Formats: sequence, C-alpha cells, structure tokens
Amino acid sequence: MLSQDDKFLKPYDPAATEGRIYKAWEDSGYFNPDNLPNADSREPYTITLPPPNVTGVLHLGHAYEDSLQDTVIRYQRMRGKRALWVPGTDSAAIATQARVEKNIQKEEGKSRHDIGREELVKRVTQFARESETTILNQVRRMGASLDWSRYAFTLDDARNKAVFTAFKRMYDAGLIYRGNRIVNWDPKGQTTISDDEIVHEERTAKLYTFKYSKDFPIAIATTRLETKVGDVAVAVHPDDARYTKFVGKTYEAVFCDVPISIRIVADKEVDPEFGTGALGVTPAHSMVDWDMAERHSLPKDKAVINEYAKMTVEGRLSGLKVLEAREAVAEWLRSEGLMEKEEDISQNVSTAERTGGIVEPLPKLQWFVAVNKPFVIPHSEITGIETGSEITLKQLMRASVENGDIVMPQDNFKKIYMHWIDNLHDWCISRQIWFGHRIPIWYRESDIRCQETAPEGDGWSQDPDVLDTWFSSALWTFSTLGWPDESKDLERFHPTSFMSPAYEILPLWVSRMILMSGFHLGQVPFKTVMIHGLVRDSKGRKFSKSIGNGIDPIEMIDKFGADALRMGLLVGTAIGNDVKFDESKIKGYKNFANKLWNITRFILENTEDADLTAELISNDTTIREELDAIIADVTKDMDEYRIYLAAEKIYHYIWDRLASELLEESKQIFASEDSTAIASRKTLLRSLLKDSLKILHPIMPFVTEEIWQSLSETEGLLMITEWP
Repeated sequence: MLSQDDKFLKPYDPAATEGRIYKAWEDSGYFNPDNLPNADSREPYTITLPPPNVTGVLHLGHAYEDSLQDTVIRYQRMRGKRALWVPGTDSAAIATQARVEKNIQKEEGKSRHDIGREELVKRVTQFARESETTILNQVRRMGASLDWSRYAFTLDDARNKAVFTAFKRMYDAGLIYRGNRIVNWDPKGQTTISDDEIVHEERTAKLYTFKYSKDFPIAIATTRLETKVGDVAVAVHPDDARYTKFVGKTYEAVFCDVPISIRIVADKEVDPEFGTGALGVTPAHSMVDWDMAERHSLPKDKAVINEYAKMTVEGRLSGLKVLEAREAVAEWLRSEGLMEKEEDISQNVSTAERTGGIVEPLPKLQWFVAVNKPFVIPHSEITGIETGSEITLKQLMRASVENGDIVMPQDNFKKIYMHWIDNLHDWCISRQIWFGHRIPIWYRESDIRCQETAPEGDGWSQDPDVLDTWFSSALWTFSTLGWPDESKDLERFHPTSFMSPAYEILPLWVSRMILMSGFHLGQVPFKTVMIHGLVRDSKGRKFSKSIGNGIDPIEMIDKFGADALRMGLLVGTAIGNDVKFDESKIKGYKNFANKLWNITRFILENTEDADLTAELISNDTTIREELDAIIADVTKDMDEYRIYLAAEKIYHYIWDRLASELLEESKQIFASEDSTAIASRKTLLRSLLKDSLKILHPIMPFVTEEIWQSLSETEGLLMITEWP
C-alpha cells in the first residue's frame, strides 16, 4: 500500500491537504442536497447559516458557529438526510455605511449630503461586494459544506422582493404603522438604532437628590438633571406609607426657568429602596417613563432635548448641550437651596456601538410593527393556533415555543425568550440611513416627508428612511428558500431543522424570525433552537482590542489546520456555555490529527494483504462490539446535539484505545505464527479504522477524507458515506 502512496511516511500536512480536499467536495456537487444519491427519497434536514456581516472578517465566534453547524449538517448528510445548509451574508447596513462615510470624509473631505444618496448607495454597495469575497473564502477555510448555489445576500433582488412583500402584507393587516413613539436615538449617527446596537459602558456619575421647589413635598433623585424640565409626574410605590397622602395631587412650579406641572402617581414598578423612593417621570426621554405615562394617562409629548442632544426649552438652558445643561441645573439647584445631596455612583451609560455617541431616548415619528394588535391569521400549522383565528404577534411568538413546535432544550434560554416576549414593545423598523431596503411608501408633495427627498414624478416621493436590518434578517429562513414565490425549496425545506446562533441575538433575531415566519407562513421557522455561548480567551475574558487578546482563526488554521481548530472549539464545552479558547488545546488536536495519520500508516503497512471477508475470532469480535457500542453512544449524543461529548468519546477511543492498546497488542499478534489470529486482526483493524474515520468525519472532515481516499477498499467521498 505504501509503495503506492508514500504520503503516510511524512507527518500529516493540513496546508497541503485542505484546499485540495475542499475543492473536491465543491466539485462533487454534493453540498447541494439535490445532487445526493437517491435525493428524492431522503428526508430533508435544513440549517440556514446566521449570516456574517459582508464587510467583516472571520472571528472566533464565527469559527465556533461554523464548526458546530457544519458538524451537524455533515452528520445528518451521512445519516441519509437531504441535508441543506444555506449560506448567506448580511449587509450590516449602519456599520457598512458608517465605514464608507468615514472613508469619504477622510479621503475627499465630503459628507454623504455632498455626494448625494444615489452615489453613496453605489459606493457602499461596491464596498460591500469587495469585502464579500474575503469573509466567504474564510468560511470555506473552516471546511463549511454550504450549498453555495443557494447563496443569499440580505440586500439582493430576491430578498428585496421578500422584504417589500412582507412589509405590504403586514401593512395591509394593520400591523405596520407610522406613529410617534419613544425610540433609541443616536445624536452622532443621526438615526434610530436597535437595542442590539447599544453598548452599555460603566461610568462614574453624580446622583443628585433635590426638590423641584421649596413648596414641593417630595425629594427625588436622578443622574439626568437636564431632563427634569420635561417631568410631568412623580411616581411612588403604592405601599410606600411616606407618600400615600400625596398621591393624586398636582403641583405647579417653575424649575430652572421652565414652568412644570407635576402629578403624584402610585406605580408598582417604582423601587422604594432606590434614592428617596420617588421617581421623576419624563415620558419623552425614558422608555420606562413612557410606559408609565401610558399606564397613568400622563402627557408624553413634552420633549426638552432635540436630535442633536441640545436643549429646546426657553431660559438659561436654551440651546445648551446635554452635559452643559446638567451642570447648569445643578448650579441653579444649589443657588436656590433645593439640592439636598450629591453623591458619586457607578452607572451604565447607553452608547451607540458604531459612533460612540450617547443614546438619547426621544419620541420620533417612525415606522413600527404592532406586537399587541389582534389580526386574523390566514393560515396556521402552529399547535394551538387555528387558521382564521384572531391572535397577536406576541401570542403567536409565545405559542410557537410554549406548545412545543419549537424545541428549546436549554431552559435558561427558554425563560429569557419568554421574559423578552412579556416585555416586548412595538418594534421600530425605520432607520435614517441610505444603505438598506428603502421603506416602500410614497407620499404626495403636500406631505412633509416628501420634502426630505427628491420627487420621482407626478408629485410622488418615496419615504427617505430604510428598514431596520433585522426586518430583512427576520425573513431569513424562508426568503432564502424562494418566498414569496411558492417554490419547491420552500415546500421541501421549511420549517428548517436546526438553528444555533449566539445568545446575544436570541431576542433580536431568533424571536423575530419566529414572529415573521408565524405571520407570513403560519409555520415556525425552525424545529430546534440551540443557543451557543461566546468564545472567550483562556482566562475567560472577552476578546478585546484594548486588552490585545484577539485571535485570528485564519492564523490558527495556517498554524495547526482547520480540523484542529474545529476540534479545539467543540470539545469540552456544552452548547450554551462560553468557550474558553486555548491555543495549546488547538496544538494538541493537531497532534491528534497526526496520531490518526500514524495509526493509518501502521494499519496500511500491516494489512496490505488483508482478506476483508475473513471471520473475526472471539476476542476480535468482542473488540469490534466494543466500537459498535461506542458508535451507538456517539450517535445518541449527535442526535441530541451533545457534540462536545461525542467528540471527546471519539478522541479517547482513537488515542487511548485504538492507538495505545489495540495497535500495541496487534504488534504481538503480527509477530506470532498464528495465521488465523493474524488474518482476523488485519480484518479487524481495517474495520476499526474505517468506522473511526466515519464517526470523526463530521468534526474533523479534512484529515478523515484524505485518509479515506487512500484506502483501497473505499469508493467515493467519505462526506456522503453512510454513517455506521
């Protein structure tokens, strides 16, 4: 055997192997499940890849996610499923536009307004497409067996059709509306942003305790003095005996030159232990206060800060920036003898991820999805929801998980999901940027929105805003399968089988996919959700530029091979827990790949003339049955997504049992003169090697495929060989 293939005389070289093997897989066409042997008789199994940002590069989070999902899809393919893994990328609209705008400002000294909407969108699109190749090639380096023929981009024509169809259907159902509600506003980026785009930074702040006037009976505490000129109420807990006699009363005052009218209300959400136990209610500048104003029918339109984070009131605060106004109010309180206490505290400040600006909650005229409004569901396959019944999006999202159509085996994440739904507000879907799916609404010249953009003919003008990127991403499981057309892919592969994103996007993406799929298809988007943790450094810290602990997965692949990186990320950590990354662990699995290589060399050298039909003697039969039991155990682990356990069991079998014990024992048998025992052992070793390669393949696909192609008795690709 080795005279035919001397490669096993040298150590295993991932760099010389992986590119060639991946090309063979791609050229075979088997990443496309329609090309698999007996495709039509296979049961479908589908995963849609959580789309990485088109302008990003592969990071360890992607590497872990890709390894995990590729292991699952390769396993299901070998189990005889019509296994489809759909690839795609996301536009990351705000981040991508911000980056291109920064480049234009730096190189040309111009803003987006100088070059115009059409030119900016053209440049951002070009930048995105140039970056696309980088991330996709890096995903290939991981060994990802994605069906590239079905590749999707969140801003391509097919997704654009899906987005516009979804918007129109929801608008017609009364679930999309335009209204004034409080939103997260980024004064620096001049756009609304989602909760996901907020970074909470711990900073030192002053907690001020004061009274509005000498006659006001209650002292309140706040860190945001500048907003108090917008207060409309003071809220206390209904059981707080200190304030019971004041509830229901209204007090007038002139606070820092601004007339205010304050009603005392009782609300169970007030924490009587914080500060004085009394809370100034500023509905126009706090999400919590907005909700409180709705509960108590308080005015919500008293905005005192504008989009540029400047004060809009008359008097000494007029035109001041927020921080300047805060100090001005503090000075006024001191001079009036109204300040009771000032203390330093630690506070989480909301900042915009892309610009670093401090987020201002502001009431804005925006587009929203109504989550509490009843609608008639035209079609339902979801347990407990009948076709034609009246339901809200919130109820639909709850029923999909509560009634078992979506299995969330991790109870803690299931609780997080339910808690998020309970506290869900109407979803703001408009963004004040130019790159993205533009809102498909047109106005007449008489409408104020028409003045924000150039008319397009007959006095009509399209809304200048674009949709939140999560709106298009929420359609991902079915828009990638051909919806809104009634395609064969949609019929065959939806609902998808498995979804495994990181836990930080459970509310933002997973829940919204459930919302959209439920409304548009009357189906759940996936049957099983396994939320994975974050990859951290060996000390458990997040990867950070400031710490300097970042790891480039491509460097790890260049150094140790993709198999070693995959195994190192998957072994030892249950899905859902954070993964501690340790380079020495990756190095250890490179050694493991080489150990498998050496095992193969020994077996090929000593079994070249093996009669693969020879009967096993009693002892060898027991050894074979031992591996069969391990395979059954590993199969159960893989079926239940305990990949970390399956990987560990395979590793220990190959290293500790096969290499350390059985090969050593075989040396003695081959040195004996017992021809029956020798023939049996040769057959056994070939059998053990082949099945070890099969069960290891989903996790370490490159080295196992390379070895498989060197076995004289094997045909075709290991990738589509039947699981033992």
